[in-house]
Amino acid sequence: LRARSAAEMTQIDKLVREQRADPDRVYVTGVSNGAMMSFRLGCELADRLAAIAPLAGSLVTEQAARCQPARPLPLLMINSTDDQLVPWEGGSVRFGRRKLGNILSVPETIARWLAFNGCHGGPTVTRDPDRDPDDGTRVRREHYSGCPRTAEVVLLAIEGGGHTWPGGSPALGEGKVGKVSREIDAAEEIWTFFRRHARAATAARE
Repeated sequence: LRARSAAEMTQIDKLVREQRADPDRVYVTGVSNGAMMSFRLGCELADRLAAIAPLAGSLVTEQAARCQPARPLPLLMINSTDDQLVPWEGGSVRFGRRKLGNILSVPETIARWLAFNGCHGGPTVTRDPDRDPDDGTRVRREHYSGCPRTAEVVLLAIEGGGHTWPGGSPALGEGKVGKVSREIDAAEEIWTFFRRHARAATAARE
């Protein structure tokens, strides 16, 4: 993992140097395996990132045991309550008969990140209006209080959703991955969250 983290750091440096990327606005997001990647990089490269937004993923159990972010890192987590591949309640990740590893539950993952970020206090919970009554899902927002201003933690719980990208299309069909929520556009939610955070601003207030 350390070798891979060094490689990712090199890629960040290359993008900054050759593509003129803003070093204070490097973000990581991904779905499913990409969500696990987002958490790994958050654990190992927090000092180079401005925020992470994993979708349909949680902290891998082995990863959680050694996760020590270098500094508080804003987190937006988007998970579905009826995800059968990456279960909300944690445990085994399975695809068909294949067991792909173990993860913490969504609440446990949030609790770990709140501790990393030095947050104290419970969430403010709101529910979005039911914008599409036919999709069988609702969105619950949990915005955690007591966090440093630059260490925001937010959970979007897709009630009734499956292992899918909200606002997208099911890659394998609803029968295999569950319902797609039409209540939000996950890409817009992620970008709105990312825009609020820059690494330099975080470092200046620590």
